Amino acid sequence: MRELKILSGRANPQLAQDICGFLHLSLGSVSLGKFPDGENYCKIENDVRGRDVFLIQPTCPPVNDNLLELLIMIDSCKRASAARVTVVIPYFGYARQDRKDEGRTPITAKLVANMIDRAGADRVLTMDLHAAQIQGFFDVPVDHLYAAPVLNGYFKDMGYDPDELVVVSPDEGSIKRAIGHSKRLGGKLAIVDKRRDNALTTQQKNIIGGPVEGKICLMFDDMISTAGSICGAAKLVHESGAKEIHLAATHGVLCGNAIENLSEAPIKSLCLTNTIPLTPEKKLNSIQTVSVAPMLAEAIRRIHHDQSISAMFRGGEN
Repeated sequence: MRELKILSGRANPQLAQDICGFLHLSLGSVSLGKFPDGENYCKIENDVRGRDVFLIQPTCPPVNDNLLELLIMIDSCKRASAARVTVVIPYFGYARQDRKDEGRTPITAKLVANMIDRAGADRVLTMDLHAAQIQGFFDVPVDHLYAAPVLNGYFKDMGYDPDELVVVSPDEGSIKRAIGHSKRLGGKLAIVDKRRDNALTTQQKNIIGGPVEGKICLMFDDMISTAGSICGAAKLVHESGAKEIHLAATHGVLCGNAIENLSEAPIKSLCLTNTIPLTPEKKLNSIQTVSVAPMLAEAIRRIHHDQSISAMFRGGEN
């Protein structure tokens, strides 16, 4: 591991420290800041010449600041003659802009991938992309991890009887995810019929499958942004007689009215991973955090030693 160097931007330094702890490495030193006119400043304080460098930086809010900081760090490492630069993006911002859903709109996820490629990244390590096809937007290898084993472990530790569980998909797009969790946790499957009114509002109409009455309902999603959709689904499930409702997501973006929506929702808990740090105002009593640092650390170790990443999920959850 001598030639391995891990560096972090300012988006989630605690996650980087946790990863280094599992790898028994010291986090590299990077000076980051802004000039008086607002331009970003970066200097890699450690020697990275000929090293295998991993840059840890989720592009979470403030998205543009964190993205630009990542690009500048990549350029700094390449100009300092790093042998290989792998960008570790636990949460990939702009992922929801992955297609043209109407005329005269961009595919910003592809644009961001191009920028990371052109900055000099040799490889990308990310987790639970909003759309799996984004992997193809990059012209460098992408290793895509799944947080499902970590989230499932959280609920397994609660010791629920599988006969009491119903895994509820909050919309049609999450059915495959819900089926995967149901296979690992047991219980029945239900689907919320969601209808989108416009880009910002949705309505939850019916529940297919189940039944949810008197059951402990678990709802999974890749991210929770404003929490409007998943809280609407939770309300419908609650009105249908669910005994308990627990939410889980990989990425807790929690923007807009998210905290208000979650505070008013009929849920017992919300489990999030630490891909995105939670600021103090977002730390509700109902929110529990589980760490993906061990999984990311193992992936980094395997990439460094040219070992299989898919083997991490073989025979398990994906």
